[in-house]
Amino acid sequence: MPEVSVHAVLPAPADKVWAVLGDLARFGEWNAVHAAFPGGAPAAPAVGTVYAERMTLMGMPAEVSWTVAALEPGRELALAGKGPMGIALGQRYLLEPEGEGTRVTVQSTFTGAAVNLMAARIKDATTVALDDSLRRLSALVA
Repeated sequence: MPEVSVHAVLPAPADKVWAVLGDLARFGEWNAVHAAFPGGAPAAPAVGTVYAERMTLMGMPAEVSWTVAALEPGRELALAGKGPMGIALGQRYLLEPEGEGTRVTVQSTFTGAAVNLMAARIKDATTVALDDSLRRLSALVA
């Protein structure tokens, strides 16, 4: 099961970072794998909120059904997803104050038979995409 964890210290307080990160309608502005919300982004996510997202990773498009698994505004957003071919995904965003900025950690997990065949490639591609996403997010909140 590939697991990826990346982090960056963004030059903004947690409330400013959360205003972008916690607003799912803004995912397209910074999330490198986001393509679209087929049914529209949830206006205000809450634990149990379910929504669909089109994503692209390693040049492969996929539609994922996400459920908000945990939510603590300004601190944590955790998502549990179901993708094609029985793939299960997890995505967790953690925000912690660090100096005058905010340390943002993103943890991703992938499970399923299809994942096992390409685990190393998925891990590498996810690491690159998450690092790129955090750079984009940093530019938005700077």
